Amino acid sequence: MKLLTESNQKIKKGEKLGFHTVGLHLAPATLAGHGINTCYWASHGCREACLNTSGHGAFSTVQESRIRKTHFFWFSRQAFLTQLIKEIQAAKKKAHKLGLTLAVRLNLTSDVMWETITDDSGKTIFQHFPETVFYDYTKSAKRMENFLSGNFPRNYSLTFSRSESNAREVEKISRAGGNVAIVFRGKLPSEWNGKKVISGDESDARFIDPKGVIVGLTQKGRAKHDATGFVLSA
Repeated sequence: MKLLTESNQKIKKGEKLGFHTVGLHLAPATLAGHGINTCYWASHGCREACLNTSGHGAFSTVQESRIRKTHFFWFSRQAFLTQLIKEIQAAKKKAHKLGLTLAVRLNLTSDVMWETITDDSGKTIFQHFPETVFYDYTKSAKRMENFLSGNFPRNYSLTFSRSESNAREVEKISRAGGNVAIVFRGKLPSEWNGKKVISGDESDARFIDPKGVIVGLTQKGRAKHDATGFVLSA
């Protein structure tokens, strides 16, 4: 079973910026059952608008694959990490052949605290690949605060995600200079709460965004029908 994908259309957009991006799709939230939760901070609106079933995710075989990967990660952690390291090494070689820089997003459809996960050698994935760029979105204010304070792997970049239930955290993180991703209905505004809005749809390379901005995303898939407040009107 292959863990990493490079066929996700959003991450493929990074090629025009010089990045070969690979990512990991786990089954989001509690979808994998057995007491597993890969999105501990997900709100109701986040779960309802999740892009897990968008694109290839609409196929049952893809959903089954994501659940199998999640079980592998949850119940055979060390074997999973061993395979993950091998696949990232292979991705680095491919990126080099293509003349591109490798970027890795391990939470395409999850919000796992990868900075706390170590293998048998006591190393995190970021320590195994110190020159590789890793990035993710998160709804954990604590993770984001650690990132902004420098208590985070130097090669791991985070963008905070707004939901209908974390307005206080959004304001605090935005004031501290953190980037916040917000899903808007229709056209993106040029500013939100005094902060410049940049398009997060043009590429997924969040690690090259200027600091202190709002990353605007237009509603897609199930988010088009959101009624929870997860999606904002521009």
